[in-house]
Amino acid sequence: MSDSPDVRSLVSASSQLSLMEVDTIDDKEFDIPQVDTPPTLESILNKLEDEEEPFLLEDTCILNTDNIDAHSCDTSSLASSDSGDPAHLKRKRRTMDLNTTVHGSVLRHNLLKGISAQIVSAADKVDAGLPTAITMSGVIAVGTSHGLALVFDTNQALRLCLGTKMTGAEFGAVSAISINQDCSRLLCGFAKGQITMWDLATGKLLRTITDAHPPGTAILHVKFTDDPTLAVCNDSGGSVFELAFRRVMGMRSCESRCLFSGSKGEVCCIEPLHALPDFKDHPITLYSLLAMASLTKILVIGLKPSLKVWMTFPYSKSDPSSVPQLAWQFVPVQKMVNPILAFCKGDTVHFLLVKREEEGTIHVIKQRQLHLSCDIISLSWINSRTLVLVDSHEKLQVVDRPSQEILETLDLEQVQLVYNSRHFKSLATGGNVSQALALVGEKACYQSVSSYSGQIVYLGTKWAHIMTLRNWRERIDCMLKQEHFVEALALAWSFHEGTAKAVVGLYGDPHKRKVVVVDKMVEILFQYTEHALKKCPEQGKIQVMEQHFYDVVPVLVDYCLLLQKADLLFNQLYDRLVENAVANAVFLESLESYIVTDRLCHLTAPIMRDLLAHYHENGMMDSLERCIVHLDVTNLDIQQVIQVCWDNHLYDAMIYVFNSGMNDYITPMEKLFHVIGPPLREGRSLTNEEVVMGNKLLVYISCCLAGRAYPLGDIPEDLVVQVKNQVFEFLIHLHSANSSEEEEVFPFIRTVLHFDTREFLNVLAMTFEDFKNDKQALEYQQRIVDILLQVMVDNPDFTPSQVGGLFTFLARQLAKQDNTLFVNRKLFDQVLEFLCCPDDDSRQTERQQVGFPSPEWELSCPQCMRVLLELLQVGGVVKLNEERLLSLAEKAKFYQICEFLYEKKNMHDKIIDCYLQDPLRKVEIFSYIHNLLSMPGYSPEEKQAVKNKALQHITELVTIAPSKSADLVMFHFTKEVQQLIAELQDDQLLFRFLSCLLEPQERHHSGAILLQEHDLHELLLDLMCRFSPEQLLNFLQASHHYRLEEAIEITQKYHLNESTAYLLERKGDIHGAFALLLETLRDNLCVLTAEGGTNEEKNCKTVTTVESSLNDIIALCYRSSQNLNQQQREVLWFPILETMMASEKQVKGSKHTSELLKELTMKILNCMSGFISLPAVIQRLLLDPVYGKGKLAEIQNLILGMLDTFNYEQTLLETTTTLLNHDLHWSLAHLRAAVTRGLHPRQDYCNICLQQYRRRQTSPEEIIVFSCGHLYHFQCLQQKDYGWGCSLVQQQQWSCYKCSSSHGGRSGPAAEAKRGSSRSLAQTCVTSVQPDTGAETGRKKVFVEGSLDLQQEQSWDQLRSLYRGPSRLSILSELSHSHSSGMKELLLFSQPVADNLKLKLSPPPLLEE
Repeated sequence: MSDSPDVRSLVSASSQLSLMEVDTIDDKEFDIPQVDTPPTLESILNKLEDEEEPFLLEDTCILNTDNIDAHSCDTSSLASSDSGDPAHLKRKRRTMDLNTTVHGSVLRHNLLKGISAQIVSAADKVDAGLPTAITMSGVIAVGTSHGLALVFDTNQALRLCLGTKMTGAEFGAVSAISINQDCSRLLCGFAKGQITMWDLATGKLLRTITDAHPPGTAILHVKFTDDPTLAVCNDSGGSVFELAFRRVMGMRSCESRCLFSGSKGEVCCIEPLHALPDFKDHPITLYSLLAMASLTKILVIGLKPSLKVWMTFPYSKSDPSSVPQLAWQFVPVQKMVNPILAFCKGDTVHFLLVKREEEGTIHVIKQRQLHLSCDIISLSWINSRTLVLVDSHEKLQVVDRPSQEILETLDLEQVQLVYNSRHFKSLATGGNVSQALALVGEKACYQSVSSYSGQIVYLGTKWAHIMTLRNWRERIDCMLKQEHFVEALALAWSFHEGTAKAVVGLYGDPHKRKVVVVDKMVEILFQYTEHALKKCPEQGKIQVMEQHFYDVVPVLVDYCLLLQKADLLFNQLYDRLVENAVANAVFLESLESYIVTDRLCHLTAPIMRDLLAHYHENGMMDSLERCIVHLDVTNLDIQQVIQVCWDNHLYDAMIYVFNSGMNDYITPMEKLFHVIGPPLREGRSLTNEEVVMGNKLLVYISCCLAGRAYPLGDIPEDLVVQVKNQVFEFLIHLHSANSSEEEEVFPFIRTVLHFDTREFLNVLAMTFEDFKNDKQALEYQQRIVDILLQVMVDNPDFTPSQVGGLFTFLARQLAKQDNTLFVNRKLFDQVLEFLCCPDDDSRQTERQQVGFPSPEWELSCPQCMRVLLELLQVGGVVKLNEERLLSLAEKAKFYQICEFLYEKKNMHDKIIDCYLQDPLRKVEIFSYIHNLLSMPGYSPEEKQAVKNKALQHITELVTIAPSKSADLVMFHFTKEVQQLIAELQDDQLLFRFLSCLLEPQERHHSGAILLQEHDLHELLLDLMCRFSPEQLLNFLQASHHYRLEEAIEITQKYHLNESTAYLLERKGDIHGAFALLLETLRDNLCVLTAEGGTNEEKNCKTVTTVESSLNDIIALCYRSSQNLNQQQREVLWFPILETMMASEKQVKGSKHTSELLKELTMKILNCMSGFISLPAVIQRLLLDPVYGKGKLAEIQNLILGMLDTFNYEQTLLETTTTLLNHDLHWSLAHLRAAVTRGLHPRQDYCNICLQQYRRRQTSPEEIIVFSCGHLYHFQCLQQKDYGWGCSLVQQQQWSCYKCSSSHGGRSGPAAEAKRGSSRSLAQTCVTSVQPDTGAETGRKKVFVEGSLDLQQEQSWDQLRSLYRGPSRLSILSELSHSHSSGMKELLLFSQPVADNLKLKLSPPPLLEE
């Protein structure tokens, strides 16, 4: 081979290529294993019957990149491109979102320049043909269209050219190619179906395989397994074959075995599981797994130790032209490393975790799917977490499997991928493939993509390209070259936090990784700072310069704080930024947001000095105050800061500095008191600034007393009590420090009371809530209250409203359960009088005189009452004259106070007056009376007094709630009903009361007795006729406690014909009721005919009245016709018909009214047809003077309508009969099929004696088979006594011995009735007899009972229960029942059948068996 001129020309051509120099590749970065020791001669001679010894190249693990075109290193991905922000000048500062994911350029895309040049040279100079297939292991092999295989080493030098053009002419193009793991053998599959094996060490042809698969099909795939003696191949017929290589006595052979036949579904992709060197001992490798992808499903089989299918997985619906893809990868999952199979067909990638169980079986677990919006034509793993996909548009996508995030997208259009369509169509052998496989072949590029050790090589028509993952430094540097500093920092931070994807090159434990990344980020920060200063516009608007640095400085601050590099920020970076005045200003102003959010709590002295100066010079005092209250002031010049704060009115900051810096909580109070005290004492109005100071003072006092720091945070726990005591001592000082002789006592309390009495009292109230079991605090509480009383009571400086606020405050404190305050009697009386006079006119006048509006905090009447009630409930008025208090409460209309006092005196009748006078609690009076009269504990005299009071106010009670009054009477006043009725003078009120009293419902026993009084019901009837006649008929139907004669007189008195007719019908006077209703109908018809359609609205109302009257009289006739003979029915029905027909003649000029009357006449005919024969109706029509002398056309519509009704009912009857017959036939057919069903025994032996059912061939032997599948000999079952009934076998009842025993029940009829499953559905006896002469041996005769036993009846019931809906017969029965019980309702809404209901039914076709 070395002497071949073709090879020499290729080698010389390659040696003349000028190759680019690139940096040396780091072995650790690309995970390059060490080169194994070459085999010795002894190891070769001692080798078992196996392949030739492997030839190991010097570096078999990774391609040397000396000849790689590195120009594409700077190519950025689509995902990492920066579109910019055209509106960047509108935003003030650049905010950094740490949740934004930045991946940068993940893949390094290189052109294999040396290999590409030699492929082109070989095609031009030696006619090697175009490239068709590529594979990569320790070397790269490229197959060509003329049957040659070019082998390149790691330096891209052509090492071997395998094959000749003569071979290519005979075998066709190389359609598949594969290298074994140790790079010693090369397999080539050809378009015409041959396979060759080459020795990569010598270039020698070892085998030519022509009979491994059916002839006439191309080789689509050929793959080595981990076993060097075993390979697999896949042809264009869709079949898969195993190739076992043997060497016996120096003779090489190949044995082929079909693993999958294309007739069962064409396989178009195969992928054996290859274990990396680190996983050679993995237990899964013992099975030599092979994944196969057909057009419809995925199969995973094991070739060892024996052929076995471990899993099949069908595809979801996809495009028929989609290409199936397979890829294996060992992935760490839950601290275990197991292989995962990724496969797809279309846009969804599935993942299957394959693991070996302890018992030796293979377990396949489905993982989360990956959904993409593209048609995938190539799928490869580049590491255990990252996949590289190529879609049908030749877009490459890098996907992180755990997060399913697309990291990068590249366009492979310039690669010009080689497709394997010719081989899938098997054009070299005549194109004898299926259309489905040919359609998939349009996108097939299996042989153009090969992955190995973190590298993926793509074969184009003229070039070979390689993809590798960039290491983490390269990805950052790629962004830095494009001056994307912010994205570079974000990417570096993701490396620091461990959230980055597809990370390469970071080694060691997490701490070491972070240290390395931090150093890189510090370097980027310096570069970013220098770049920002360099790119800053020297001239132009100041806003542009500020915006430039607002985009930079926050990023620098953010990452310095994240990296905890404050010294870097304040020393080195700030020293560079301070050189630019604009950058310095932006830097100082940017610190505010970090200080306020407590991300930055410490500033160096120079920074703080510059901060104070800058904010002061630019008037940013509010920002300065916000910063100071969040900073640690221990390192600041406190005097300077306090002076600045005081001069600029930064009171919050001043208080914070005193508190935090010196633990001084009193001095700020003194300073603020000295400001607001003089104008308050002089009676001057406060300025806005002084009001703000006063409000801050109140809040500050409240925070100190509550243990909270001002303006935010908490006071240290060890100082809480001390600060609270200091504040109390300060407030109760008799005089201030530098007081004059004119100063009044307790100046501090006076000042805050004059400033805002309400808020100060609220502060004290909240503080006193926490005083529990604290003796000193309670002493301060009593002392404060005494001072407040001394200062405010009888002091003209305070308005009555302010004093009232004090009294309210005291009342609430005294009303507490654990109150310890002491107030003298005189003062307590003043408090009570204040509470009882909240709306005193003198207060209103006083407020108007002094110009004060009603204060928001002054209590309203309900609030004063609640406060006073709380005092009473805790016993605060034990020393007060109750008569005096009752007088005050009555004057103030405090009815709850009066109730409390009356209850205390047992004056319960007075409480009723309180409820009646209280507008908010009137409704509660009924519950009070009922509870008092029902509960024990009250004397008869007290209850009688309450009863008398209730009777006195019965009119008011009924006016408030008639229903509740009725309930009260029903329970407690049944004997006084007549007295109550006499008291109610208003008839309308009496009607409402009786309606509720006599309403039909579940009653108390006394109420039931009350309902039996007829006089009450008749009185209610009379009132109802007057006030609510529309409810009368419903009441008469619901109640039966009235006398009929008296009720009829009452209804006749008020001319209520409908109600009178109902009563006459109940009495039995049918004709009297009919006459009344007929009279009403005639009157309404006269009104209708008289109107004649002149007024449409009025006419519509009259029509409704006529229809209602007609429905009433038809319902009466229907109810009565059930018990009358034919002649009596005609007496009822014909007058109605005559009335309607007479009204038709009287209508003139109104077509609408005429049509309506015809419809009503037709309705009568339909209703009476059920009781009057059709000939009688027609005869009556013809006897009518009008119709009899007239023409038939006048009654044509009536007769035709009756005939239509008859036809409809006849059709309905016939259809119903047909449906019922069909149902009966279906049910009997299913019953017959269930009864005659054959039985299949589970075993061929008796379940009692465990012997074959045919033990003796010479004598007949009977067996019994049950529906459960168990089989028994008749004699065995008879011995176990599991039968009963007649002695004959055909008539004896049996139960299954095994089922009955397993259920623990006793045999017999009683037990069997509970176990339907152990009885035979059809009692079938199978008898094995000795055949007669000429009969077949072993023939069986089956005897079947013709009758149904208990078991069969249960089976029939079970069969019927499967159809849970009601049968047609039950539906018709229900309709019939409804027809007979509710005909009235049906008649009321019936319409002419011919116009409204058109039923078209046809019986089902009869199918003859």
